[in-house]
Amino acid sequence: MKTEAGIKILADNRRAGHEYFFLERYEAGLVLAGTEVKAARAGKVQLQDAYADISGNEAWLYNAHISHYDHGNRMNHETVRQRKLLLHKAEIFKLLEKTREKGLTLVPTKLYLKDGRVKIEIAVAKGKKLHDKRASEREREQKAEAKAAIGRQTRS
Repeated sequence: MKTEAGIKILADNRRAGHEYFFLERYEAGLVLAGTEVKAARAGKVQLQDAYADISGNEAWLYNAHISHYDHGNRMNHETVRQRKLLLHKAEIFKLLEKTREKGLTLVPTKLYLKDGRVKIEIAVAKGKKLHDKRASEREREQKAEAKAAIGRQTRS
């Protein structure tokens, strides 16, 4: 799936959009082993249960699942492990301050290739309550109905 010039989306965490309000987004590099990069390029990545955290002045990605590379040998990577995020020191401290606030967390939203490098988009997010989820769903349904009505008018 291609979006803009030079960017290919490898994995998308659509469930996070349903579970959280995104306040700010950051682009980070990701430290990966060779077979992880090849598996990610093949689209074998899941971000559903993944989250990011700051510990020891470093940013880490937890619970992201990158499947084994099909043509890898006995030196293949672990599928679920913590992976280091590459951010500027100022960004790490800013994220640390924001996550100390009550109810805010770091959620990965997309994993993509940008100019041949694997990047991840993480968002500072606040969890939605049940009534917020219902309101979001109602809004989405209304937009779909309006789009369908416009489509019917143009066909008539």
